[in-house]
Amino acid sequence: MNKDAPSRWIAVTGATGFLGRHVASAIHSRGMGMVAMGRTPVPQSDWVRWQNFDLAKPDSEALQGIRHTEALIHLAWEGLPNYRAPNHVDIELPRQRSFIEAALANGVRRLVVSGTCFEYGMQEGELHEGLETHPANPYGVAKDLLRKYAELECGRHNCALAWARLFYLYGDGQAPTSIWSQLVDYVRRGEAVFPMSGGQQIRDFMPVSEVAGTLVHLALRADAKGIFNVSSGASRTLEQTVRGWLTERGWSITLDLGRFPYPDYEPFAFWGSRRRIDQTLA
Repeated sequence: MNKDAPSRWIAVTGATGFLGRHVASAIHSRGMGMVAMGRTPVPQSDWVRWQNFDLAKPDSEALQGIRHTEALIHLAWEGLPNYRAPNHVDIELPRQRSFIEAALANGVRRLVVSGTCFEYGMQEGELHEGLETHPANPYGVAKDLLRKYAELECGRHNCALAWARLFYLYGDGQAPTSIWSQLVDYVRRGEAVFPMSGGQQIRDFMPVSEVAGTLVHLALRADAKGIFNVSSGASRTLEQTVRGWLTERGWSITLDLGRFPYPDYEPFAFWGSRRRIDQTLA
């Protein structure tokens, strides 16, 4: 490590995933270093260290890399984007609990975990952190149960926990099943029409780069504790959102509204309140 290597480091699980790659960029842009924890090797440099790690086997030796970091941003979660798979509760949740227990036992005292807006369940309107959770799909159930476990364990270990409830992300590198990636694909292929649902459902989309920056900001703020919506706070229909993307990038394609049914695993109209996170990170 040369003399210009960062003096401050953040550990990240899921660093090679869609969101994780943007979190890595956000860390680097702040002049900090990242310990990337996972099974997939990443190119190492003065600001990136790779720690071979399997979430299913969170042994102490594999967790050595987090002991000298300022915070751990935990993004890793398998089985997405199939939100209705029972494996989220039956298999992934026990693995996640074991990892958090091991991380705390190995000295993590600042923890940021990615949650989900699906913890709110089928509630509609502006959703704020004070609402009771009523998850309606296995992914939301598993995340909600993990949050409750993490709150208890972090309390016992004197660890500051920031639970980041992510709403809708979009950006390059996203899964091909996402509406953003599908739109990009249709435009690049020169298609004249983009088929989608009726588009009148209200959703809260936020660029992945902004989400990543917010997570790093939470990791660096010692007073950022508790649950935070990570959302734009804007209530826009999906049609408005897609048309906005087209306008911003100068793309031309006709929207074929009503080709697909509305999804039944999420409420029709909801968005996230930003009051708490804006007050905390101001």
